[in-house]
Amino acid sequence: MKKIILLLLIVISLPSFAQPFTKDETNQWEKQAKQVTIIRDNWGIPHIYGKSDADAVFGLLYAQCEDDFKRVEMNYIEKLGRMAEIKGESSLADDLLIRMIIDTTEAKADYDVAPAWLKNLLNAQADAVNFYLFKHPEIKPALLTRFKPWFQLLWTDGSIGAIN
Repeated sequence: MKKIILLLLIVISLPSFAQPFTKDETNQWEKQAKQVTIIRDNWGIPHIYGKSDADAVFGLLYAQCEDDFKRVEMNYIEKLGRMAEIKGESSLADDLLIRMIIDTTEAKADYDVAPAWLKNLLNAQADAVNFYLFKHPEIKPALLTRFKPWFQLLWTDGSIGAIN
């Protein structure tokens, strides 16, 4: 009985381990969002205007999330080799293949040594997705509740044919 109660307490407390967005982060995102204009034409195509390249990247990722957050998230889940967490055991082999080809440790290391201009762009893309989640609490991610700037570096194998 004690084990069941302990298990229930652990399961109930899991959501509290999610990293909430800090006030400093949300303030920074609000500030960057004010530097971006997204205008949709008659066909819904977003036209992004930013005061800097990073602002334009921020606007682009935010617009992509508006259009299809699930696809944005699934692209990252696939590149992280975590699809089985969503789709089940049938995706384990694909996840293993991804993890053999794409090294998250290497992506993190590449981010750490990236030049400042590239870090600004990478930060902007992650910030945009996180800001979208902050502004749209009704959106429930399938798995990823916080996007990291190094996620974008998972696409460095040079060949889209290497995986799919």
